[in-house]
Amino acid sequence: MTPPDPRDRRADFAGPDRALDPRVAQELRRLDRLAQLLDSRFRIPGTGIRFGLDGIIGLVPGLGDLATLAPSAYLLVQANRLGASKATMLRMASNTGIDFAIGAVPLLGDIFDVGFKANNRNVALLRADLENRTAQASPPRP
Repeated sequence: MTPPDPRDRRADFAGPDRALDPRVAQELRRLDRLAQLLDSRFRIPGTGIRFGLDGIIGLVPGLGDLATLAPSAYLLVQANRLGASKATMLRMASNTGIDFAIGAVPLLGDIFDVGFKANNRNVALLRADLENRTAQASPPRP
C-alpha cells in the first residue's frame, strides 16, 4: 500500500478509526469511500485539484444537483443510525444544505462543489464525533 499523497485533501478527512467498534469503523470506511467518490475521486492532471461525481453530475442544470442530494442525504441517515450527536447532525445538514443551495447556481456552483467537498467534510465530522464519544466512554489508560 502506498502512503497518501500530501497534496491529496482526502488525507485531511480520512483519519484513523481509533478505538471504534469494528462494525462502526467498517461503516465509516464505507461512508468515506462514498464521500471520496462524490467529492474527490478524480484529479486534474498536473494539479492538486480533486473532484468527484458531485462536480460532474452537478453540471447538468437542476437535475444534477437533485441527483447528488440523494447520496448526501444517505450519509446523514447513516450518521443518525450510527449515533451522531444532534450538534454533529446539524453541522452535517448545514454542509449538505450549503452544497445544494450554492451548487444549484450554474457554473459557480460547480466550482464551489470542487472546493467545498461537503460529503468529505461530513464524514470527517461524523468520524470525529464518534471517536470523541468512544474516547469519553472508555476508561482512562494508566
